Amino acid sequence: MTISNEQNDSISSDTKTNEKEIFIKGSDTILPVSIAESETYMKLHPQNKVIVIGGGSSLGIASFIEGEVEIAMASRKIKDSEIESAMNKGIAPAETVIGWDGIAVIVNKNNSFDSLTIEQLKKIYTGEVSNWKELGGQDKEIEVLVRDTSSGTYAFFKEHVLEDEEYAPVAVTEPNTEAIVQTVASDSAAIGYIGLAYADSSVKMLGLETTEGTFHPEQESILKGEYPLARPLQYYTNGKPEGEVGEYIDFVLSEQGQMIIKEIGYLPIN
Repeated sequence: MTISNEQNDSISSDTKTNEKEIFIKGSDTILPVSIAESETYMKLHPQNKVIVIGGGSSLGIASFIEGEVEIAMASRKIKDSEIESAMNKGIAPAETVIGWDGIAVIVNKNNSFDSLTIEQLKKIYTGEVSNWKELGGQDKEIEVLVRDTSSGTYAFFKEHVLEDEEYAPVAVTEPNTEAIVQTVASDSAAIGYIGLAYADSSVKMLGLETTEGTFHPEQESILKGEYPLARPLQYYTNGKPEGEVGEYIDFVLSEQGQMIIKEIGYLPIN
């Protein structure tokens, strides 16, 4: 049977009408997870289209509050002020933890340090210590790298390492995590922080010293709560996820979805 152009247009129109779009925006830490999850999900559910955009946790939450996206990706907890803004617009943020991460502190492979204390990190990032020799290392000015202010990693690190003090004025803001890795790999005096999934063999991950010992961003120490910079990765939706949004999140939380999180380099929730 031959299908006319009018029939083709009608079929195409019907397909578009039935297609459901899910917009996800936010954390660059979670971005590779959501891209991988969405690609697999759309193969299983071709009637649904998942569009994933990065830009940082704050940007994702802001877009969510404005009703522009169905899901905000955040590598930090939503703030009370953001919840209030959302509620004022008739949006009730509901949190779903999809995985776990450990913020890795990275230095150049030629750096002599294998670990630092949180106090030493704080001094580096507030500018109190500006040369590696002050900590017993090489005589080089420390190149301090930070994420942009919209990043959830920026906010989490500031809260848990700097204790909400300001970053050093000389700190260099990098536009994304990949840029931090590239700079650290090429600069022997540089230090940066990244989500665990972005770490590779081009840089050295430092251990973090605590009163209980020195811990690295590894599965056991993160899930036990021993690693000082462990954090949950979360999605925010308007109320309990339902419909196609609920279906997508159920997939992310499924055995197959959690395996994808593990393959990307983060830790599944169980």
